[in-house]
Amino acid sequence: MASSEPPPPSAQPQNPTKSLGFIANAMKRKHSFIQFFAMTGILLLSIRSLGQKYRLHGLQEDTAALREERQGFHHRMNHIKQSLLAEAALDPSGLFSARLRRLFAQDKS
Repeated sequence: MASSEPPPPSAQPQNPTKSLGFIANAMKRKHSFIQFFAMTGILLLSIRSLGQKYRLHGLQEDTAALREERQGFHHRMNHIKQSLLAEAALDPSGLFSARLRRLFAQDKS
């Protein structure tokens, strides 16, 4: 009668097309894996660079918009000052006008 035990490993035929483990496969194709990781790194750096490019473009647009807004505030503030001085000049006592001139002179320094 035949034994139910499997034959010893040395008696089993070796399958040369049997898949190797990940580490064994990596060691066998070391140059391919190095090239793959290098290309992946370059791709990730390119993607990050592209994101920074668009972020920089957005910041430049924000800077331009803030400069325009600052100029608008500056013009508005000058207009308000001129209007206040013109209104204060109508005061017959001149105290209000003198006080405004002193305040506006302190702003410039």
